[in-house]
Amino acid sequence: MSVLFLLLSLPLLLSPALSFPFGNTSYFIDCGGSTNTTDPFNTMWLSDRYFTGGATSVVSEPLHFLYPQEKNLRFFPLSSGKKNCYIIPLPNGRYYFRTFTVYDNYDGKSNSPSFDASVEGTLVFSWRSPWPETLDRDGAYSDLFAFVKDGEADVCFYSIATDPPVIGSLEIRQIDPLSYDSSTIGDKFILVNYGRLSCGSNQWGPGFSNDTDDFGRTWQSDSEFRTPNTTKIINSISTRETITGTVQPPNYFPMKLYQTAVTGNGILEYDVSVDAKMDYLLWFHFAEIDSSVKQKAGRVFDVLVNEKNVERVDIFAEVGSFAAYSWSYTVHNLSSTVLTVKFVPVVGAPIVSGIEFYALVPNDLSTMPEQVVAMRALKESLRVPDRMGWNGDPCAPTSWDAWEGVTCHPNKDETALVISHIDLGSQGLKGSISEQVTLLSDLASLNLSSNSLGGTLPSGLGQQSLVQLDLSNNQFVGPIPESLASATHLQLV
Repeated sequence: MSVLFLLLSLPLLLSPALSFPFGNTSYFIDCGGSTNTTDPFNTMWLSDRYFTGGATSVVSEPLHFLYPQEKNLRFFPLSSGKKNCYIIPLPNGRYYFRTFTVYDNYDGKSNSPSFDASVEGTLVFSWRSPWPETLDRDGAYSDLFAFVKDGEADVCFYSIATDPPVIGSLEIRQIDPLSYDSSTIGDKFILVNYGRLSCGSNQWGPGFSNDTDDFGRTWQSDSEFRTPNTTKIINSISTRETITGTVQPPNYFPMKLYQTAVTGNGILEYDVSVDAKMDYLLWFHFAEIDSSVKQKAGRVFDVLVNEKNVERVDIFAEVGSFAAYSWSYTVHNLSSTVLTVKFVPVVGAPIVSGIEFYALVPNDLSTMPEQVVAMRALKESLRVPDRMGWNGDPCAPTSWDAWEGVTCHPNKDETALVISHIDLGSQGLKGSISEQVTLLSDLASLNLSSNSLGGTLPSGLGQQSLVQLDLSNNQFVGPIPESLASATHLQLV
Protein backbone atom coordinates (compact mmCIF):
# COMPACT_ATOMS: atom_id res chain seq x y z
CA MET A 1 0.00 0.00 0.00
CA SER A 2 1.37 3.38 -0.96
CA VAL A 3 2.07 6.25 1.38
CA LEU A 4 -0.66 8.84 0.95
CA PHE A 5 0.21 12.48 0.65
CA LEU A 6 -1.76 15.67 1.30
CA LEU A 7 0.08 18.13 1.15
CA LEU A 8 -0.83 8.21 33.41
CA SER A 9 -4.06 9.78 32.91
CA LEU A 10 -3.57 13.15 31.34
CA PRO A 11 -6.51 15.44 30.63
CA LEU A 12 -7.98 15.38 27.14
CA LEU A 13 -7.27 18.37 24.96
CA LEU A 14 -10.71 19.63 24.01
CA SER A 15 -11.74 22.13 21.38
CA PRO A 16 -13.54 24.70 23.54
CA ALA A 17 -15.30 26.48 20.66
CA LEU A 18 -16.97 23.30 19.40
CA SER A 19 -19.77 21.24 20.90
CA PHE A 20 -21.08 18.23 19.05
CA PRO A 21 -23.54 15.51 20.06
CA PHE A 22 -20.91 12.89 19.18
CA GLY A 23 -18.24 14.41 21.46
CA ASN A 24 -15.30 16.72 20.83
CA THR A 25 -12.29 14.81 22.12
CA SER A 26 -9.11 15.81 20.32
CA TYR A 27 -5.35 15.51 20.66
CA PHE A 28 -2.61 17.46 18.87
CA ILE A 29 0.75 15.88 19.73
CA ASP A 30 4.07 17.45 18.79
CA CYS A 31 6.07 14.24 18.42
CA GLY A 32 9.53 14.88 19.84
CA GLY A 33 8.46 18.19 21.35
CA SER A 34 9.33 18.88 24.99
CA THR A 35 6.88 21.70 25.74
CA ASN A 36 3.32 22.68 24.86
CA THR A 37 3.05 25.30 22.11
CA THR A 38 0.28 27.24 20.38
CA ASP A 39 0.40 27.71 16.61
CA PRO A 40 -0.77 30.82 14.68
CA PHE A 41 -4.20 29.18 14.22
CA ASN A 42 -4.66 29.02 18.00
CA THR A 43 -4.25 25.25 18.17
CA MET A 44 -2.49 24.04 21.31
CA TRP A 45 0.08 21.33 20.60
CA LEU A 46 0.90 18.98 23.45
CA SER A 47 4.43 17.96 24.29
CA ASP A 48 5.27 14.42 23.20
CA ARG A 49 3.44 11.67 25.14
CA TYR A 50 1.78 8.25 24.89
CA PHE A 51 4.72 6.73 22.99
CA THR A 52 6.11 3.28 23.80
CA GLY A 53 9.77 4.02 23.07
CA GLY A 54 12.16 5.72 20.70
CA ALA A 55 14.14 8.94 20.87
CA THR A 56 13.72 12.59 19.84
CA SER A 57 15.46 14.73 17.27
CA VAL A 58 14.93 17.78 15.06
CA VAL A 59 15.09 18.24 11.30
CA SER A 60 18.44 19.28 9.85
CA GLU A 61 17.07 22.60 8.52
CA PRO A 62 14.61 23.94 11.15
CA LEU A 63 14.26 27.31 9.40
CA HIS A 64 12.76 25.50 6.41
CA PHE A 65 9.65 24.66 8.49
CA LEU A 66 7.07 27.03 9.94
CA TYR A 67 5.92 25.33 13.13
CA PRO A 68 7.55 23.40 16.00
CA GLN A 69 5.40 20.32 15.32
CA GLU A 70 7.01 20.12 11.87
CA LYS A 71 10.57 20.61 13.16
CA ASN A 72 10.54 18.14 16.06
CA LEU A 73 10.29 14.41 15.50
CA ARG A 74 10.38 11.05 17.22
CA PHE A 75 12.24 8.12 15.71
CA PHE A 76 12.30 4.48 16.73
CA PRO A 77 15.70 2.76 16.48
CA LEU A 78 15.91 -1.04 16.59
CA SER A 79 16.94 -0.83 20.25
CA SER A 80 13.28 0.07 20.87
CA GLY A 81 12.14 -3.00 18.90
CA LYS A 82 10.79 -3.40 15.39
CA LYS A 83 7.31 -2.27 16.45
CA ASN A 84 6.54 0.91 18.37
CA CYS A 85 3.32 2.78 18.98
CA TYR A 86 1.46 5.77 20.26
CA ILE A 87 -1.29 4.37 22.50
CA ILE A 88 -3.80 7.11 23.30
CA PRO A 89 -6.80 6.77 25.65
CA LEU A 90 -10.01 7.80 23.90
CA PRO A 91 -13.76 7.33 24.27
CA ASN A 92 -15.07 4.82 21.76
CA GLY A 93 -16.21 6.48 18.54
CA ARG A 94 -15.06 7.57 15.11
CA TYR A 95 -11.94 9.71 14.66
CA TYR A 96 -10.01 11.70 12.11
CA PHE A 97 -6.29 10.87 12.24
CA ARG A 98 -3.61 13.03 10.60
CA THR A 99 0.15 12.53 10.72
CA PHE A 100 3.04 14.66 9.56
CA THR A 101 6.02 12.68 8.32
CA VAL A 102 9.43 14.14 7.46
CA TYR A 103 13.04 12.97 7.21
CA ASP A 104 15.11 16.01 6.16
CA ASN A 105 18.31 14.06 6.94
CA TYR A 106 17.79 14.55 10.69
CA ASP A 107 20.33 11.80 11.44
CA GLY A 108 22.97 12.93 8.92
CA LYS A 109 22.91 9.55 7.14
CA SER A 110 21.15 10.67 3.91
CA ASN A 111 19.06 7.51 4.03
CA SER A 112 15.30 8.03 4.26
CA PRO A 113 13.81 5.06 6.14
CA SER A 114 11.51 2.26 4.98
CA PHE A 115 8.69 1.49 7.39
CA ASP A 116 4.97 0.78 7.69
CA ALA A 117 2.33 2.44 9.84
CA SER A 118 -0.92 1.04 11.19
CA VAL A 119 -3.99 2.45 12.92
CA GLU A 120 -6.05 0.20 15.19
CA GLY A 121 -4.10 -2.84 13.99
CA THR A 122 -4.66 -2.22 10.27
CA LEU A 123 -1.86 -1.33 7.85
CA VAL A 124 -2.60 2.09 6.36
CA PHE A 125 0.64 3.75 5.19
CA SER A 126 3.94 2.50 3.77
CA TRP A 127 7.13 4.47 3.18
CA ARG A 128 9.93 3.02 1.07
CA SER A 129 13.43 4.37 0.62
CA PRO A 130 14.42 6.44 -1.22
CA TRP A 131 11.62 8.93 -0.62
CA PRO A 132 10.78 11.49 -3.32
CA GLU A 133 12.95 14.57 -2.80
CA THR A 134 10.03 16.86 -1.90
CA LEU A 135 8.75 14.44 0.73
CA ASP A 136 12.24 13.88 2.11
CA ARG A 137 12.89 17.59 2.62
CA ASP A 138 9.42 19.12 3.06
CA GLY A 139 7.50 16.29 4.69
CA ALA A 140 3.86 15.44 4.03
CA TYR A 141 0.53 15.10 5.79
CA SER A 142 -1.49 11.89 5.55
CA ASP A 143 -4.95 11.32 7.01
CA LEU A 144 -7.80 8.86 7.45
CA PHE A 145 -11.03 8.12 9.33
CA ALA A 146 -11.21 5.13 11.71
CA PHE A 147 -13.38 3.75 14.49
CA VAL A 148 -11.98 3.19 17.99
CA LYS A 149 -13.79 0.42 19.86
CA ASP A 150 -11.51 -0.51 22.78
CA GLY A 151 -11.00 2.77 24.62
CA GLU A 152 -7.62 3.55 23.07
CA ALA A 153 -6.18 4.46 19.70
CA ASP A 154 -3.11 2.50 18.60
CA VAL A 155 -0.94 4.22 15.97
CA CYS A 156 2.00 1.89 15.37
CA PHE A 157 5.18 1.82 13.29
CA TYR A 158 7.09 -1.20 12.00
CA SER A 159 10.71 -1.06 10.90
CA ILE A 160 11.61 -2.54 7.53
CA ALA A 161 15.09 -4.10 7.70
CA THR A 162 16.93 -1.94 10.26
CA ASP A 163 15.48 1.47 9.37
CA PRO A 164 14.06 3.58 12.23
CA PRO A 165 10.46 4.78 11.63
CA VAL A 166 9.88 8.49 12.16
CA ILE A 167 6.93 10.81 12.88
CA GLY A 168 6.66 14.58 13.22
CA SER A 169 3.16 15.14 14.59
CA LEU A 170 -0.06 13.26 15.34
CA GLU A 171 -3.57 14.73 15.35
CA ILE A 172 -6.73 12.91 16.40
CA ARG A 173 -10.22 14.47 16.37
CA GLN A 174 -13.53 12.88 17.22
CA ILE A 175 -16.10 13.05 14.40
CA ASP A 176 -19.70 12.04 13.80
CA PRO A 177 -19.89 8.22 13.75
CA LEU A 178 -22.54 8.38 10.99
CA SER A 179 -20.34 10.45 8.68
CA TYR A 180 -19.27 9.28 5.25
CA ASP A 181 -22.06 6.75 4.81
CA SER A 182 -21.04 4.54 7.74
CA SER A 183 -24.67 3.47 8.20
CA THR A 184 -24.34 1.75 4.81
CA ILE A 185 -20.64 0.89 4.74
CA GLY A 186 -20.46 -0.15 8.40
CA ASP A 187 -17.67 0.30 10.93
CA LYS A 188 -15.33 -2.38 9.60
CA PHE A 189 -13.41 -0.13 7.21
CA ILE A 190 -10.81 2.61 7.54
CA LEU A 191 -11.22 5.45 5.04
CA VAL A 192 -7.72 6.40 3.86
CA ASN A 193 -7.47 9.71 2.03
CA TYR A 194 -6.01 9.65 -1.49
CA GLY A 195 -7.12 13.16 -2.37
CA ARG A 196 -9.52 15.75 -0.92
CA LEU A 197 -9.91 18.41 -3.58
CA SER A 198 -11.36 21.89 -3.30
CA CYS A 199 -11.92 23.09 -6.84
CA GLY A 200 -10.88 26.58 -7.83
CA SER A 201 -9.02 27.39 -4.60
CA ASN A 202 -5.65 27.05 -2.92
CA GLN A 203 -5.03 24.57 -0.11
CA TRP A 204 -6.94 25.49 3.03
CA GLY A 205 -8.14 24.16 6.34
CA PRO A 206 -6.74 23.61 9.85
CA GLY A 207 -2.97 24.03 9.91
CA PHE A 208 -2.91 25.80 6.55
CA SER A 209 -5.35 28.71 6.89
CA ASN A 210 -7.80 30.29 9.32
CA ASP A 211 -10.70 28.62 7.52
CA THR A 212 -12.59 26.16 9.69
CA ASP A 213 -13.54 22.56 9.13
CA ASP A 214 -15.31 20.94 12.07
CA PHE A 215 -13.66 17.56 11.36
CA GLY A 216 -10.18 19.08 10.97
CA ARG A 217 -10.03 18.17 7.28
CA THR A 218 -7.62 20.03 5.03
CA TRP A 219 -8.55 20.58 1.41
CA GLN A 220 -6.08 20.54 -1.47
CA SER A 221 -6.18 22.63 -4.59
CA ASP A 222 -7.52 20.60 -7.50
CA SER A 223 -4.99 22.11 -9.91
CA GLU A 224 -2.34 19.33 -9.80
CA PHE A 225 -4.94 16.64 -10.56
CA ARG A 226 -6.35 18.23 -13.72
CA THR A 227 -5.45 16.65 -17.04
CA PRO A 228 -3.55 18.88 -19.51
CA ASN A 229 -6.60 19.38 -21.72
CA THR A 230 -8.71 20.37 -18.71
CA THR A 231 -6.10 22.90 -17.63
CA LYS A 232 -6.50 24.64 -21.00
CA ILE A 233 -10.26 25.16 -20.74
CA ILE A 234 -10.92 25.46 -17.01
CA ASN A 235 -12.04 28.63 -15.23
CA SER A 236 -12.30 29.24 -11.51
CA ILE A 237 -15.26 31.08 -10.04
CA SER A 238 -16.14 32.10 -6.49
CA THR A 239 -18.78 33.84 -4.43
CA ARG A 240 -19.16 35.47 -1.02
CA GLU A 241 -22.84 34.62 -0.91
CA THR A 242 -24.09 32.31 1.83
CA ILE A 243 -24.42 28.70 0.71
CA THR A 244 -27.30 26.93 2.40
CA GLY A 245 -27.14 23.31 3.52
CA THR A 246 -23.53 23.44 4.72
CA VAL A 247 -22.00 22.45 8.08
CA GLN A 248 -24.80 19.91 8.56
CA PRO A 249 -24.62 16.51 10.26
CA PRO A 250 -23.35 13.94 9.76
CA ASN A 251 -20.53 15.20 7.45
CA TYR A 252 -20.33 18.89 8.45
CA PHE A 253 -18.94 19.93 5.07
CA PRO A 254 -17.74 23.57 5.40
CA MET A 255 -19.35 26.43 3.53
CA LYS A 256 -16.03 27.51 2.02
CA LEU A 257 -15.91 24.30 -0.01
CA TYR A 258 -19.01 25.38 -1.96
CA GLN A 259 -18.05 29.04 -2.40
CA THR A 260 -15.47 28.21 -5.07
CA ALA A 261 -15.78 26.02 -8.14
CA VAL A 262 -14.36 25.31 -11.57
CA THR A 263 -16.20 25.28 -14.85
CA GLY A 264 -15.24 25.15 -18.50
CA ASN A 265 -16.59 24.73 -22.02
CA GLY A 266 -15.85 21.05 -22.49
CA ILE A 267 -15.05 17.93 -20.52
CA LEU A 268 -13.46 18.50 -17.11
CA GLU A 269 -11.19 15.57 -16.26
CA TYR A 270 -9.19 14.59 -13.15
CA ASP A 271 -6.67 11.77 -12.64
CA VAL A 272 -5.76 10.53 -9.15
CA SER A 273 -3.07 7.90 -8.53
CA VAL A 274 -4.30 5.06 -6.33
CA ASP A 275 -3.55 1.43 -5.47
CA ALA A 276 -5.22 -1.29 -7.54
CA LYS A 277 -7.42 -4.13 -6.28
CA MET A 278 -9.17 -2.01 -3.67
CA ASP A 279 -12.56 -0.36 -3.24
CA TYR A 280 -12.79 3.45 -3.27
CA LEU A 281 -15.42 5.79 -1.88
CA LEU A 282 -15.79 9.03 -3.87
CA TRP A 283 -17.67 12.07 -2.64
CA PHE A 284 -18.74 14.79 -5.09
CA HIS A 285 -19.59 18.36 -4.07
CA PHE A 286 -21.54 20.91 -6.11
CA ALA A 287 -23.25 24.27 -5.70
CA GLU A 288 -24.82 26.44 -8.37
CA ILE A 289 -23.01 29.70 -7.65
CA ASP A 290 -23.55 31.21 -11.11
CA SER A 291 -26.58 33.50 -10.74
CA SER A 292 -27.27 33.29 -14.49
CA VAL A 293 -28.57 29.73 -14.03
CA LYS A 294 -32.13 30.34 -12.84
CA GLN A 295 -34.09 27.16 -13.58
CA LYS A 296 -34.03 23.40 -13.86
CA ALA A 297 -32.17 22.02 -16.87
CA GLY A 298 -30.21 25.25 -17.12
CA ARG A 299 -27.02 23.32 -16.44
CA VAL A 300 -26.82 19.52 -16.80
CA PHE A 301 -23.77 17.25 -16.97
CA ASP A 302 -22.82 13.61 -16.56
CA VAL A 303 -20.28 12.24 -14.10
CA LEU A 304 -18.08 9.41 -15.38
CA VAL A 305 -15.78 7.34 -13.18
CA ASN A 306 -13.22 5.35 -15.16
CA GLU A 307 -15.46 5.80 -18.22
CA LYS A 308 -18.59 4.52 -16.46
CA ASN A 309 -21.47 7.01 -16.41
CA VAL A 310 -22.52 7.01 -12.75
CA GLU A 311 -24.81 10.05 -12.45
CA ARG A 312 -26.51 12.83 -14.39
CA VAL A 313 -26.38 16.06 -12.40
CA ASP A 314 -28.79 19.00 -12.44
CA ILE A 315 -27.84 21.00 -9.35
CA PHE A 316 -30.68 23.53 -9.63
CA ALA A 317 -33.25 20.74 -9.94
CA GLU A 318 -31.91 19.10 -6.80
CA VAL A 319 -31.36 22.05 -4.42
CA GLY A 320 -31.78 25.33 -6.32
CA SER A 321 -29.06 27.99 -6.43
CA PHE A 322 -26.49 28.83 -3.76
CA ALA A 323 -27.13 25.55 -1.93
CA ALA A 324 -24.83 22.60 -1.27
CA TYR A 325 -25.41 19.33 -3.11
CA SER A 326 -23.24 16.28 -2.44
CA TRP A 327 -23.41 12.55 -3.05
CA SER A 328 -21.12 9.53 -3.02
CA TYR A 329 -20.20 6.64 -5.28
CA THR A 330 -18.21 3.49 -4.56
CA VAL A 331 -15.79 1.90 -7.04
CA HIS A 332 -15.37 -1.82 -6.36
CA ASN A 333 -12.17 -3.82 -6.92
CA LEU A 334 -10.45 -1.18 -9.02
CA SER A 335 -8.25 -2.84 -11.64
CA SER A 336 -6.05 0.15 -12.50
CA THR A 337 -3.72 2.45 -10.54
CA VAL A 338 -5.48 5.61 -11.71
CA LEU A 339 -8.95 6.84 -10.86
CA THR A 340 -10.28 9.06 -13.66
CA VAL A 341 -13.28 11.30 -13.09
CA LYS A 342 -14.90 13.21 -15.95
CA PHE A 343 -17.63 15.82 -15.94
CA VAL A 344 -19.21 15.76 -19.39
CA PRO A 345 -21.50 18.63 -20.49
CA VAL A 346 -25.09 17.91 -21.56
CA VAL A 347 -26.59 21.40 -21.21
CA GLY A 348 -24.20 24.28 -20.57
CA ALA A 349 -20.82 23.79 -18.88
CA PRO A 350 -20.11 21.50 -15.90
CA ILE A 351 -19.44 23.10 -12.50
CA VAL A 352 -17.64 21.32 -9.66
CA SER A 353 -16.86 22.43 -6.09
CA GLY A 354 -14.94 19.46 -4.72
CA ILE A 355 -14.11 15.74 -4.94
CA GLU A 356 -12.91 13.34 -2.24
CA PHE A 357 -11.17 10.01 -2.85
CA TYR A 358 -10.96 7.41 -0.04
CA ALA A 359 -9.66 3.86 -0.09
CA LEU A 360 -11.97 1.52 1.83
CA VAL A 361 -9.37 -0.48 3.77
CA PRO A 362 -10.97 -3.45 5.59
CA ASN A 363 -10.13 -3.69 9.27
CA ASP A 364 -7.50 -6.37 9.83
CA LEU A 365 -8.17 -9.09 12.38
CA SER A 366 -7.04 -8.06 15.85
CA THR A 367 -6.16 -9.99 18.97
CA MET A 368 -9.02 -10.88 21.31
CA PRO A 369 -9.25 -8.05 23.90
CA GLU A 370 -8.86 -10.30 26.94
CA GLN A 371 -5.71 -11.82 25.43
CA VAL A 372 -4.29 -8.34 24.75
CA VAL A 373 -4.79 -7.55 28.45
CA ALA A 374 -3.12 -10.84 29.43
CA MET A 375 -0.14 -10.27 27.13
CA ARG A 376 0.40 -6.74 28.40
CA ALA A 377 0.34 -8.03 31.97
CA LEU A 378 2.80 -10.75 30.99
CA LYS A 379 5.07 -8.16 29.38
CA GLU A 380 5.19 -6.21 32.63
CA SER A 381 5.65 -9.20 34.92
CA LEU A 382 8.37 -10.82 32.77
CA ARG A 383 10.08 -7.43 32.28
CA VAL A 384 10.31 -8.01 28.54
CA PRO A 385 13.06 -5.70 27.19
CA ASP A 386 12.26 -2.86 24.78
CA ARG A 387 14.36 -4.46 22.03
CA MET A 388 11.69 -7.16 21.61
CA GLY A 389 9.06 -4.63 20.48
CA TRP A 390 6.17 -5.86 22.62
CA ASN A 391 3.97 -2.85 21.79
CA GLY A 392 0.45 -2.38 20.48
CA ASP A 393 -1.57 -5.41 19.41
CA PRO A 394 0.42 -8.64 19.92
CA CYS A 395 -0.70 -10.14 16.59
CA ALA A 396 -1.88 -7.34 14.29
CA PRO A 397 -1.47 -6.22 11.60
CA THR A 398 -1.31 -9.75 10.20
CA SER A 399 1.16 -8.62 7.51
CA TRP A 400 3.70 -7.78 10.25
CA ASP A 401 5.48 -10.26 12.48
CA ALA A 402 3.76 -10.81 15.80
CA TRP A 403 5.56 -9.78 18.97
CA GLU A 404 8.99 -11.39 19.08
CA GLY A 405 8.70 -14.93 20.39
CA VAL A 406 4.91 -14.98 19.90
CA THR A 407 2.86 -16.99 17.39
CA CYS A 408 -0.79 -16.22 16.63
CA HIS A 409 -3.59 -17.72 14.58
CA PRO A 410 -7.28 -16.92 13.93
CA ASN A 411 -9.86 -18.21 16.39
CA LYS A 412 -12.38 -20.87 15.33
CA ASP A 413 -14.83 -18.49 13.67
CA GLU A 414 -12.00 -16.34 12.23
CA THR A 415 -13.28 -13.15 13.85
CA ALA A 416 -10.17 -12.46 15.94
CA LEU A 417 -6.59 -13.56 16.57
CA VAL A 418 -5.41 -15.63 19.53
CA ILE A 419 -2.02 -16.45 21.05
CA SER A 420 -0.95 -20.04 20.32
CA HIS A 421 2.77 -20.16 21.21
CA ILE A 422 5.14 -18.13 23.38
CA ASP A 423 8.88 -18.89 23.09
CA LEU A 424 11.02 -16.66 25.30
CA GLY A 425 13.78 -19.07 26.24
CA SER A 426 17.20 -17.56 27.04
CA GLN A 427 16.09 -13.92 26.79
CA GLY A 428 17.58 -12.71 30.08
CA LEU A 429 14.17 -12.18 31.66
CA LYS A 430 14.25 -11.38 35.39
CA GLY A 431 10.64 -10.97 36.42
CA SER A 432 7.85 -13.40 37.22
CA ILE A 433 4.85 -14.99 35.48
CA SER A 434 1.64 -12.97 35.64
CA GLU A 435 -1.51 -14.70 36.87
CA GLN A 436 -3.20 -13.41 33.71
CA VAL A 437 -1.25 -15.88 31.57
CA THR A 438 -4.12 -18.27 32.40
CA LEU A 439 -6.42 -16.04 30.28
CA LEU A 440 -4.55 -17.23 27.18
CA SER A 441 -7.09 -19.97 26.59
CA ASP A 442 -5.65 -20.99 23.19
CA LEU A 443 -2.01 -21.20 24.30
CA ALA A 444 -0.54 -24.53 23.17
CA SER A 445 3.10 -24.05 24.18
CA LEU A 446 4.98 -21.85 26.64
CA ASN A 447 8.78 -21.81 26.81
CA LEU A 448 10.35 -19.57 29.45
CA SER A 449 13.42 -21.73 30.05
CA SER A 450 16.91 -20.50 30.91
CA ASN A 451 16.00 -17.08 32.23
CA SER A 452 16.20 -15.66 35.76
CA LEU A 453 12.50 -15.70 36.54
CA GLY A 454 11.33 -16.02 40.13
CA GLY A 455 8.24 -15.86 42.31
CA THR A 456 5.49 -18.42 42.52
CA LEU A 457 3.76 -20.07 39.57
CA PRO A 458 0.26 -18.82 38.67
CA SER A 459 -2.46 -20.84 40.37
CA GLY A 460 -4.32 -21.59 37.14
CA LEU A 461 -1.31 -22.48 35.00
CA GLY A 462 -1.90 -25.64 32.98
CA GLN A 463 -4.98 -24.53 31.09
CA GLN A 464 -6.64 -27.15 28.89
CA SER A 465 -5.11 -25.82 25.66
CA LEU A 466 -1.54 -26.09 26.93
CA VAL A 467 0.38 -29.04 25.47
CA GLN A 468 4.03 -28.05 25.99
CA LEU A 469 5.47 -26.17 28.98
CA ASP A 470 9.16 -25.50 29.69
CA LEU A 471 10.04 -23.49 32.81
CA SER A 472 13.43 -25.12 33.42
CA ASN A 473 16.54 -23.25 34.62
CA ASN A 474 14.76 -20.46 36.47
CA GLN A 475 14.40 -19.51 40.14
CA PHE A 476 10.73 -20.16 40.93
CA VAL A 477 9.70 -20.81 44.54
CA GLY A 478 6.67 -22.27 46.26
CA PRO A 479 4.45 -25.24 45.49
CA ILE A 480 3.49 -26.55 42.08
CA PRO A 481 -0.10 -25.39 41.40
CA GLU A 482 -2.74 -28.13 41.53
CA SER A 483 -3.88 -27.08 38.06
CA LEU A 484 -0.43 -27.98 36.74
CA ALA A 485 0.12 -31.11 38.82
CA SER A 486 -3.13 -32.61 37.55
CA ALA A 487 -2.79 -31.48 33.93
CA THR A 488 -2.82 -34.83 32.12
CA HIS A 489 -3.07 -33.17 28.72
CA LEU A 490 0.50 -31.84 28.91
CA GLN A 491 2.84 -33.78 26.63
CA LEU A 492 6.09 -32.05 27.60
CA VAL A 493 6.90 -30.42 30.91
